[in-house]
Amino acid sequence: MSALGAGGKGMARRTFFSFHYERDVWRATNVRKSSQFLTGVDSEWIDASLWEDAKLTGDAALKRLMDNAITGTSVTAVLIGADTYRRRWVKYEIERSIEKGNGVFGIYIHNIRDQSGWTDSKGMNPLPPHCRTYDWVYDDGRNMLGNWVSLAYKERIL
Repeated sequence: MSALGAGGKGMARRTFFSFHYERDVWRATNVRKSSQFLTGVDSEWIDASLWEDAKLTGDAALKRLMDNAITGTSVTAVLIGADTYRRRWVKYEIERSIEKGNGVFGIYIHNIRDQSGWTDSKGMNPLPPHCRTYDWVYDDGRNMLGNWVSLAYKERIL
């Protein structure tokens, strides 16, 4: 579902990662782990079990958890997989991030190989038209993530 980290060249930006947990956690973990080796990118992730526990107590608890996670960030990266656009909570995270004034951008992750070595089909973009998108594999996400975070922060709508 989501994660929290920081990134960008120069001053680090705390970044909220939104994704379809059940389908894309392997690919999302690859994005997270790659940032460990970049200068100026500090990866700190919210354990997905928090989302699962909150689901048991209802929508209000889940929304509070997401709102609290987004509160401490200035950028939101939406990791776009095959079915991300269909996910109710990803849509909520995007809306809350924009309302808060976060810089928002998307990263297509379907070309990252999963644990079985397979890529996935490209999903529809769930972001508003003003948000930039990148392909993790073809746009060199491993080396460009910090730049993308910085640019999203500079281009945020306040």
